[in-house]
Formats: sequence, structure tokens, C-alpha cells
Amino acid sequence: MEFRIDSSVLTDAVAWAARVLPARSPMPVLGGLLLETAEGRLRVSGLDHEASARVEVEADTVAEGRALVLGRRLLDICKVLPHGPAELAVEGARLTVTSGGARFGLSLLPLDDYPAPPVLPEVRGLVDGDAFAAAVGQVAVAAGRDDSLPVLTGIRLALDGSTMTVAATDRYRYAVRTLEWHPDAGTPAGVSGAFEASTAPEPADVVVPARRLTEIARSLAGGGPARLALDAGSIGFESAGMRTTTRLLDGRLPRHDKLFALGDHALAVTERATLTAAVKRVAVVAEGDSPVQLTFTASGVHLQAGYEDDVASQHLPGTLTGTDSMTVAFNPGYLLDALTSLDAPAVRFHLVGPGQRALLTDAEEPAHRHLLMSVKPLV
Repeated sequence: MEFRIDSSVLTDAVAWAARVLPARSPMPVLGGLLLETAEGRLRVSGLDHEASARVEVEADTVAEGRALVLGRRLLDICKVLPHGPAELAVEGARLTVTSGGARFGLSLLPLDDYPAPPVLPEVRGLVDGDAFAAAVGQVAVAAGRDDSLPVLTGIRLALDGSTMTVAATDRYRYAVRTLEWHPDAGTPAGVSGAFEASTAPEPADVVVPARRLTEIARSLAGGGPARLALDAGSIGFESAGMRTTTRLLDGRLPRHDKLFALGDHALAVTERATLTAAVKRVAVVAEGDSPVQLTFTASGVHLQAGYEDDVASQHLPGTLTGTDSMTVAFNPGYLLDALTSLDAPAVRFHLVGPGQRALLTDAEEPAHRHLLMSVKPLV
């Protein structure tokens, strides 16, 4: 195998495939990246027991072939290569990497021990890469971090007709985002025909590991339409020469329908960026689990944090309907996560009462909803 490629293109491809490599594995070959060259293309593949990633880029192919090398070591080399053309070739039991006078040699791993890539799921349709990346980014902040409850560390992905619902919860907050997608939309320009299209798409409701899905979504941004593939045990995406799969989590997230049905409640609206800055400002005196308190009235919102001698407060303009005043308090980190996940200039608070659920939405188009549990107000 021998090929030439721009060093920055090589680095991006290796970095994208290497993200699925396990930190530790009883099988050394799983730490490897598979390089394959054919017909002016370089394919870089990586996998572990949970996920796989493959990317194809253009390369000047001198000799076709395959090579398996330690992925993280190759990535370290790529990051320090001089800008410009790079030459890679198999020489005996090594892969040599040459660029701008620098030369590296990497030992080859045994190809015979490398597992076959996972079977790819069937395609369900297309989703816009930018919209999907934004949706996943908005809800991912609410995903749990406690591995003792694996399903809560995932993101729910529900497909029903032309609507996709993306959601996450850690039991203290629940973020939900809806967006359009195109079931059975065929193959977009620039996407290869590796997946067989499903003839009768059905509703689906699965949970994907949040960390994996966040990485995938970020890589799809800017790549145009992406094909979504799904079966009973795994999910896959393909766009602009990149393909990835990951296993699903067992179980289901709690349904959000009843939680989000607040019944009679008050509505408060204020400017989102100003409120975000104010929460950050007053929270500097909120130690440990100390909350930030918000008192809404028809003329604005008053923020307060801290106890005894160390206190902070700020008043902001805003509106309140449905009651004369309402005081609620939130964990400042959770509140900031919710505020920064919204997009519109103004944020709307749907308020039931102190210590009750509070729903935050964009004041204009509430496609994204973030439910928070308020805590006991300051005394």
C-alpha cells in the first residue's frame, strides 16, 4: 500500500475514525485503525464493541492495499506533521509516514485478528445534519452522568411520521426537542448507496448513549442531509463520506407527556441573554447546593443568591401573567444549562409554584422545551 494525501485531510480523517477507539481493551487490535486504499480513495476505519466509524477521502493512490496500525499513535503523528503533502507506504512490517522532511515508522498490527465491521442497520430516512446537531446539543445537557443508571445516560430518539423527537433526562430535569425529518427519502447527493432503504418505515423509540450521539451529531453539522439507519440493536448515520454506528441502550426513558402537562400556570417572559448573565453574576455567592431565587412580578424579575453576609441580587425587566407574583428557586448550574440550550432572544417560564415543575421554552417557537424542578426558595 502506498498513497499521497494532504496532511490536514489525513489528520481530520484519522481523528474522526479514532474517536470510537477504546481507551483500554483486552484485544490490542481494537486499538488499531484500518487504512485501505483503492481507486483514488483512502478509507479509515475504527471500531470497538459498542461503536464503529468509517470515513472516506480522496487520495493519490500509488499502490492499493490495507494496513492496520495503532490509531492513537497514528493520530499523534498526524497532529505534528508539517502542513502540505504526506506520503504513506507499507515497507515490510511498518507503515512509514513522510511529510516535509519528517519521517515516522509505525509497526503493523495483524490484519487476521481484526474483527469484521458490524452489520449496518437499514435506512429509515434523511435528517438535516445542522438541525440534528443543534437538537442533540440542546438536550444533551440534561442527560445523566450516573453509570449505575445506564438508560438515563442516553438520549431518546423517537421517530413518528415526519417528526423526530430528541429527549434526555437525569430525573432532575428533562429536555425535549422536536424537528422534521424525511422518512424513506432516498439517497441524497454525495451520500453513497451503502444502506438499503426501508420500504415501510415504522415508528421507532430508542435510547442512544449521549456521549456517542453528541459526537456523531457534531460530525454531521455542515455536511448536508444525513441518512439515519436503525434496527433493534444499533443506529447508524452516513453523510459526506462518513459512516458511523453505535449500539443502543436497553430500556426506555420516562415519558415526558404528563410531566409537561402543567395545567393552570403562570407565564413569565424575560430577555434570555440578560437573564443568563445575571444568573452567572449572582451565582458567585451561591456555594454548594445553594440555589438562585427568582421572584417574578408584572414589572420584572428579581434575582437573589447567597445567605447571611454573602449575598447578591439583581433586578431585570420582564412580564408575568396568571398571578401577581411568583417566587421560585433553581440549582444555578441546571438553570444556566437550560437557558444556554435555548435559541430565541426571550425565554418563557411556565410556572406552577415554588418547589414545583417549571418549563422553560423559547418565547417565539417552542420546539425545544426544558423542564426543571424548582427547589425550596431562600428564607
